[in-house]
Amino acid sequence: MPDLRYVPEQRLWLLHTPSTVYAVGLDDDDNVRHLHWGARLTEAQIGELARRAPAEGSSFDTAGGPEEFGAEGGARFGPPSLQVRFADGSRGVEWRYAGHDTDDGHLSIHLDDRHYPLRVTLHYRVHDDSDVIERWTSIANTGKKIVIQRCDSAAWTLPHRGSYRMSHLVGGWNSEFRLRRTDVPVAETVFTSRTGLTSHQANPWLALDDGSASEEHGEVWSTALAWSGSWRITLHRGPTGRTTWTGGHGHEGLTWTLDKGETLRTPVYAGLYTAGGFGAASRAWHAYVSRHVLAQPAETRPVLYNSWEATGFDVDEAGQTALAARAARLGVELFVVDDGWFGKRVNDHAGLGDWTPNPDRFPHGLRPLADEVHRLGMLFGLWVEPEMVNPDSDLYRAHPDWVLHTAHRGRTEMRNQLVLNLARPDTAAWAHAWLDRLVADNDIDFLKWDANRAFTEAGWPGHADPDRLWLDHTRAVYQIMDRLRADHPRLRIEACSGGGGRADLGILARTDQVWTSDNTDPVDRIGIQDGFSQLFPAQVMGAWVTDSPNVATARRTPLRFRFHVAMAGALGIGGDLTTWPETELKEAAELIEVYKRIRPAVQHGTAYRMAGDGTLSAVGYAYQDQFVVLAWCPSRPFGHDPAPLRLTALDPAAFYRDTESGAVHSGAVLRESGLLLDLPKGDHASAVVQLIRI
Repeated sequence: MPDLRYVPEQRLWLLHTPSTVYAVGLDDDDNVRHLHWGARLTEAQIGELARRAPAEGSSFDTAGGPEEFGAEGGARFGPPSLQVRFADGSRGVEWRYAGHDTDDGHLSIHLDDRHYPLRVTLHYRVHDDSDVIERWTSIANTGKKIVIQRCDSAAWTLPHRGSYRMSHLVGGWNSEFRLRRTDVPVAETVFTSRTGLTSHQANPWLALDDGSASEEHGEVWSTALAWSGSWRITLHRGPTGRTTWTGGHGHEGLTWTLDKGETLRTPVYAGLYTAGGFGAASRAWHAYVSRHVLAQPAETRPVLYNSWEATGFDVDEAGQTALAARAARLGVELFVVDDGWFGKRVNDHAGLGDWTPNPDRFPHGLRPLADEVHRLGMLFGLWVEPEMVNPDSDLYRAHPDWVLHTAHRGRTEMRNQLVLNLARPDTAAWAHAWLDRLVADNDIDFLKWDANRAFTEAGWPGHADPDRLWLDHTRAVYQIMDRLRADHPRLRIEACSGGGGRADLGILARTDQVWTSDNTDPVDRIGIQDGFSQLFPAQVMGAWVTDSPNVATARRTPLRFRFHVAMAGALGIGGDLTTWPETELKEAAELIEVYKRIRPAVQHGTAYRMAGDGTLSAVGYAYQDQFVVLAWCPSRPFGHDPAPLRLTALDPAAFYRDTESGAVHSGAVLRESGLLLDLPKGDHASAVVQLIRI
């Protein structure tokens, strides 16, 4: 059972995870103060921390110890987690402790404002198999209207260290999940998305260390927000060194109104401490995602084929049937028809929103193609974009008010499309109805759910609280996905947003994998996949093999190298198989067989990132008696072959047999001196090694 303790004589709460403890307490004014987040301490030791007198503040600085959830008001000058305005125009909060509840690992601390009809509950949840702490906040109005200007899910505080470093993910379309590691300035640093989606430019994952952590050693504190809309995280390092951050849904400038009896619940903002470096942090996150986020973690993700790069918008039954036959020959297990199958969708200018099969291209609907794909032994999947609409569509002509728009302002088109307002119950009901019918009528196994543009003119004319759409649209997406999965238990969903623009723990709670990036160039993908792996496990990472030269970069790479990079996740094929010569089709089929042999380790094993000489990098996967290595060397100068790759995750007392060569290696030798990789000569070299413990 999860270990939650309350110490009434000291007004302390202790939350124990398998390796850590998190502690908070009430001060004399009923402010909840943060006491500890890190290695295990005893109850007496936490009590000693609680008895320490807080530092005296000046008239220009914040007094007292760090608050667990800082509200605007009083001598608080850092970034607030809570900002409210009451009906009489007053701002700020003064707390009165109103009790707490515990239930199966869930702690709720209730705080009332001393005068106004406001109750805030701080929620904490721990699991007995994870060091991740889940936190969220609920805010309730028991009287006159309250305007919420900011309500974060949680704030986090670091213990004092001499310096701090932050790790976060940056990028853009075709260049998502680029890991950046830099010192924390004495300032407020804001990470945010204002797009209505998680975004390509940033991700709501953040890690901090004291500047000395490595992949295998050092203290790391990291957090991840489970939200798929706009968000904001504010990191604050003060001049005395205190470092805190607060985060939640919504970006600056939005307000939400709570009427009497209403409650707003924020998304989960989860946090993790480890003393084992960035690699241990990633492995803890991967295990948490598998055990407590994914709906079907034990399932093996199938090898898929997607028709987009083969056909573009030129989609018809005969062409897709021919591609399906070729894909089946390779050993593909899931065939996905991409954009262009519906309405008048012959390009990206028209048809989006008219979700019925194009009668010229599919005269008998999609069912004959679905049946043929199933006959070939594959699952059948389909691309959809339920949140968007082309102005040139029957849907928009019938319901122009269903899109996000603002009175007396133009409607900005991006990719020739607008965003449907799924916060509207009628729009959401329509979206669910056609998706439900489509899945049922065509026996669909898999949906690639895309969202190809950011929000603009995000208004709702006539609505009393229009900014709520920033929250309610995302909640509607969640609800539609949840209903579809409940009504169609075999249905699996891939989250996509022009590539990796919507990847977070919120969307993963109702999908099975994420389309990582539209950029499938294997050299670029090594970096993209490395950043993605900081939080997400391999089984949710969609990774495709496409044509050479690559459509995004024009880089030419060998088929073997493309496959070996894509094997690090949920493998997919996205090239034009009609142009692949027989030699490549044969090689692809052989490589897919290799992937299927190592797939249990890749998708369900424990991942270890490794770096070698020069550009050599690798990922190892420990699973049962196996250790699988995928290694890539994009470039190297003549005469500088990489040194053997150290496999530090192996048991030094064990021996391992290479399934390809039959060679037997000592675990101690592989840990200390490394594995000599059989890399082809030249650039874009790669290797797969499967070791079996004997």
